Amino acid sequence: MNFDFSDEQKQMRDEARKFLAEKCPPKAVREVLDGKAPYDKELWKGLAEMGFLGITIPEQFGGAGAGHLELCVIAEEMGRANAPVPFSSTVYLAAEALLLAGSEAQKQKWLPKIASGEAIGTLALFEGKGNPSPKTIKLQASGGTLNGVKKPVPDGAIADFAVVAARTGSTVRDSDIALFLVDLKAGGVEAKPLTNIDPTRGQAELTFTNAKAEPLGAAGEGWSILTQVLDRAAVLLAFEQVGGSDRALEMGRDYALDRIAFGRPIGSFQAVKHMLADMYVSATLARSNCYYGAWALSTNAAELPEAAAAARISATQAFQHCSKNNIQVHGGMGFTWEFDCHMYYRRANATALTLGSLSYWEDQLIDRMRKKNAA
Repeated sequence: MNFDFSDEQKQMRDEARKFLAEKCPPKAVREVLDGKAPYDKELWKGLAEMGFLGITIPEQFGGAGAGHLELCVIAEEMGRANAPVPFSSTVYLAAEALLLAGSEAQKQKWLPKIASGEAIGTLALFEGKGNPSPKTIKLQASGGTLNGVKKPVPDGAIADFAVVAARTGSTVRDSDIALFLVDLKAGGVEAKPLTNIDPTRGQAELTFTNAKAEPLGAAGEGWSILTQVLDRAAVLLAFEQVGGSDRALEMGRDYALDRIAFGRPIGSFQAVKHMLADMYVSATLARSNCYYGAWALSTNAAELPEAAAAARISATQAFQHCSKNNIQVHGGMGFTWEFDCHMYYRRANATALTLGSLSYWEDQLIDRMRKKNAA
């Protein structure tokens, strides 16, 4: 049985890698990191023209009408390039929520704009510290309006619309959580950028004051929909992390072969060999789990909850491990601003918290496997 991507999907990967190598070199990432622009607008436009923003969006809504396997391929390349664009918040979160629960009118309004690069979307879930849980959601929905604060919201300061998790009742039951679509440019929402370890992936605080909102999905099913969105996004973000892990490993390997110390490449020293070998093992293990997650996502398999958690856990560990050890292989130079190592280390630690902490996903995996075995 062949678990690899098809020839067509590999060709798409090659096209994406070539495009990102040209349009998103480390210099372009540094321009966002050092400058005032919140993201690379030219790259965002180019991604839309390549059709990457609408990979899973049906053709009737202006997308490519492909599947999640193709999106996984693109996600990995986005991670390799450390792309400074709101790709994950728009494509993995907002678009997936619309595809899962949006009405025909809501899809007609927003999906074509996502595919064309005209609109940036996000998911407003968190309200301060903590992991995803119905108990942590305090923002109130009443009479078609929202009141409360969400933070951190990925790319919230530049988003055009948001899928917002809000409370509609007074209990802590899952059925009291609902999802709403909010046009962030229509008034009633104040966005405040937040300091973040990775400025190329912005975070914001959104304050809702009688902000008009329309329901997304059936009443009482908000938390169920949200869980599905997070599982899908976990697989896709895991592919980004695997792409970043591989690139960090390549950077460390290339430096170890070029750097000469005591008359020989440092890659010939046992300690460096072991470090690179450990990086390779963690990245390869993560890729295996990601492939399992990609299969479950693309087939909507019953195993998706467990597969998503496993992919998220292993990819998070691999990216943090590889990005940290890449710095170690570079030695003192790896800690300097001039070298690119810190950009992947920043991204690794930022993405580790994007959908909930590592411990959250570990707990999710254990709980889901326990329930499955008890069934």
